[in-house]
Order: sequence, then C-alpha cells, then structure tokens
Amino acid sequence: MTFVLAQWLVTIFAVISLIHVYWALGGQWAAAVVVPQVPVDGFVATLRPAFKPSGWITLVVAAGLLTIAALVCMRVGWWFPAVHHKALQWVISAIALLMFARAIGDSNLVGFFKEVKGSRFARLDTWVYSPLCLMLGAGLLAVAWV
Repeated sequence: MTFVLAQWLVTIFAVISLIHVYWALGGQWAAAVVVPQVPVDGFVATLRPAFKPSGWITLVVAAGLLTIAALVCMRVGWWFPAVHHKALQWVISAIALLMFARAIGDSNLVGFFKEVKGSRFARLDTWVYSPLCLMLGAGLLAVAWV
C-alpha cells in the first residue's frame, strides 16, 4: 500500500515539477491562474497578479519538487535502495507540515482561510490547490511513518 502511495506521490510531484520547468522556460499554459491575484486600487472587478515569478525562482521550485519526489523514492526503495534512517523520516515529515501550512494559507492570498476571494486563482486554490496540498501532506506523512 505504501509503495503504491509513494508511486502516486512521486508522479504528482514530478509532473508539477515539469510544469514549473515549462513555465520557467516561458510557457504560458495556465500561468494566469497559478499566481494569486489582488484588487487594483481596491476595485474587486480589476485584478492584477500579486507578484511576477522569475524564471530562476520557478526553476528552484521545480528542483525542490523533484527533490521531494527523490526523497520519497529513497524512503520506499523505488529507483534507489530503501533508506530507513530517522533523519529521512523527519525531513519528509517537515515537508508534509509545509504542505499542510500551504493548504491552511497565509490568511491573505492563499489557502483555505484566505481573505482575497473572487478571482480565478482563489476559486482554483479553494477547490484544487489547497486540497491537493492536504492530500500530498497526508501522503508524505504516511510514507514517512508507515
């Protein structure tokens, strides 16, 4: 069971990493709905991106996501010899806590308890991104401790 869960986790993290590489190289597919949006001059009808992610930072995020996939592979012995060291358990658990924190949010732009609502990003964050972070966090904890 844990091995199948790990395969799903690795696949999801690898796919999300590849999407980030695509964006870092200039791809535009779905780029408009993955960055939080804020009202312009207080008008909710007019929204602008909260920030403009640089290509390098996007590549760093992609590398981080791929590293998470590799850590899960190491934990369960997929493509690497299985590592049962406590330090790996704690690293994966810390990443799971980061996933949970992302799902809960910063109380302003992202997460279930965000204040800025009404944009396409906000709707996708509520129904896709935050639940995905919850599931990834739970899956990481299961892989780390089972």
